[in-house]
Amino acid sequence: MKSRYLSQAALSLAILCTGSFAFAHELRPAYLQITEVDGGSTSYHVLWKQPVIQNSPLPIELEFADECTVTDLAPPETTSVALLHHWKTDCDLSQSQIEVSGLTATHTDVLVRLEKLDGETTSYVLRPDDPTLDLREEGAPALSYFTIGVEHLVFGIDHVLFVIGLFLFIREPIALIKTITAFTVSHSITLALSVLEIVKLDQGPTEAVIALSILFLARELVQGEGKRSRLTLGRPWVMAFIFGLLHGLGFAGALADIGLPEDDLWLSLLLFNVGIEAGQIAVILLLAAMAWTLSRMNWQKQFNTVAAWSMGGLAAFWTIDRTALLLL
Repeated sequence: MKSRYLSQAALSLAILCTGSFAFAHELRPAYLQITEVDGGSTSYHVLWKQPVIQNSPLPIELEFADECTVTDLAPPETTSVALLHHWKTDCDLSQSQIEVSGLTATHTDVLVRLEKLDGETTSYVLRPDDPTLDLREEGAPALSYFTIGVEHLVFGIDHVLFVIGLFLFIREPIALIKTITAFTVSHSITLALSVLEIVKLDQGPTEAVIALSILFLARELVQGEGKRSRLTLGRPWVMAFIFGLLHGLGFAGALADIGLPEDDLWLSLLLFNVGIEAGQIAVILLLAAMAWTLSRMNWQKQFNTVAAWSMGGLAAFWTIDRTALLLL
C-alpha cells in the first residue's frame, strides 16, 4: 500500500513539473502603449512589446477592430527581452476594442496604457481568462498588479520549486519562518534597486543562476546531514537571502525589462512584490497541509526524497538549457 501511494506521489510530481515546464520562463507580461498624437485628426501611435522567451517571441497576437487600418512606423525591433512593434492608426482606438490571442496558452498578462492628448492616462490589464479589452471602459484598479504578482509566482515554477525546497529542507517552524523572511527581504531589496536602476542584470544570466540555485538546494536535500555544506546547516537563512537577491532580480525583470512607464513603475513593483509574497505564503500553507497528511500516512520521508530528486533533475535541465542559450 505504501509503495502504491509513493508511486502516485512521484507521478503527480512528475506531471506537475512537466506541465509547468513551459511556464518556467514566462514571468514577463506583454506591454501595449497607445498614444494619441496631434495630426489634424484622431491618430494614435501604438507600441507593442511582445515578450521574447528562449530567443522566440511568445505566440500571442494583437488584434484591432476591423475598421482600424494599422501601418508600420518603423520595422520590428528585437531586444533580449521583447519584440518591439511601432504602428500608426487613424481610427479612434479610445472608442474601440482590442484583443490579444494566445494568452490562455501562455498564461501571460498584457499591461495596457492609453495616453490622450489632454494628458489623461488610463491603465488596463488583459488576462488569459479575459483577452478582450474595451478602451471605453474604466481603467484597471491598482490592485491588478497585486493579482499579477500572485499569478506569476504560481506560474513561475522555478521560484515555486525553490520555496518548496526551503520548506523540505527546514523542519523547525521558527527556523523556517526566519529563512522565508530572509528570502522575502532579499526580494524587496533587489526590487527596489531595480526600480532605482542601481542594479540591473541581463535576464538570461539571471535565470540561469536561478536554476542553479534550485539545483544546489536539491543537492543539499539528497545529501545526509553530515555531508551538507556549513552554510545550509548552520545558517540556512543566509543561503536563502543570497539566492533571494537573484530571484528578486528575476521578478523585477518581469515588469521592468518589458518597459513599464516610469510613473507606474514604483506602484506596480510594490504591488507586484506583495502579490508574490502572498502567493509564496499560499504555497507554504499548502505544503504544510500536505506535510501533515503525509506524516499521518508515515511516508513523508520517501516523498521528500522523490521531490528532491525531481527538483534536481528539472533544475539541472534548466541550468544546461539556459546556459546553452547564452552561448548561442
